[in-house]
Amino acid sequence: MSNLRELFKGPEIVVAPGCYDALSALMIQQAGFKAAYLSGAALSYTRFGRSDIGLVSMSEVADTVSVITERTPIPLIVDCDTGFGNALNTQRTVKLVGGRGAQGIQLEDQTMPKRCGHLQGKSLVSKGEMVGKLKAALDARPHDGVLIIARTDAIAVEGFEAALDRAEAYLETGIDMLFIEAPRTEAELQGIVKRFRGRVPLMANMVEGGETPLKDAAQLEGLGFSLVIFPGGTVRTLAQRFEEYFASLKRHGSTGPFRDRMYDFKGFNQVIGTPELLERGKRYDPEG
Repeated sequence: MSNLRELFKGPEIVVAPGCYDALSALMIQQAGFKAAYLSGAALSYTRFGRSDIGLVSMSEVADTVSVITERTPIPLIVDCDTGFGNALNTQRTVKLVGGRGAQGIQLEDQTMPKRCGHLQGKSLVSKGEMVGKLKAALDARPHDGVLIIARTDAIAVEGFEAALDRAEAYLETGIDMLFIEAPRTEAELQGIVKRFRGRVPLMANMVEGGETPLKDAAQLEGLGFSLVIFPGGTVRTLAQRFEEYFASLKRHGSTGPFRDRMYDFKGFNQVIGTPELLERGKRYDPEG
């Protein structure tokens, strides 16, 4: 697998679907994507059945990173929210998550507890405090292969120009990528690119029903973005499929009518590599 730093040097935009566990990350890899995005929102949705309002802890994120990177080598970008505290907390987060195999660590300038970037009612730490946290993150990363992504949520709180000013200050710390969350119009998307294109890789976030006009990867690449994430689409698709499956099972008392929309036992074991795992285990069986 490629590393993120090399991927972002290429001409093509990197598309990173959202994952929340090892199975979803494995299937992202099998679908041919070059990176995956561990979404804090998706983790909250699937682990707690709750909204993205800062309920996920640092240890829960780190444990999830461990199981994903153990199962698949796909480059993993990790949503680390606010760093889970001040600059020292951020350093511990970066050391822990980077040490467990994350290649990208995203940090944002919201206060704790944070909330989804496309929800209302966000609040921010000062620009100076966030600059300090980013410097701490850069000092703490285990090696240069761990990219630090700076996110600002200032558009919704302080306005578009203030968001650009914050991003400028964050860029001066030496971070590897900028993520200006939730631009509301085509003009704002273009304004981000006009200010920063060629200076630092830029990240876009596509949220179905969110604040930002939906664009496909080719359109965002044409604008000048290097990375686009689809963080919650995986879980929203899963939730709808769950509704359909459970309704069918309740109605029919059988999975039969749904069989054309699900793996059978053998098919799913092929997906997760059971034959290869069992074959590897034979090497350690006792002789005779």
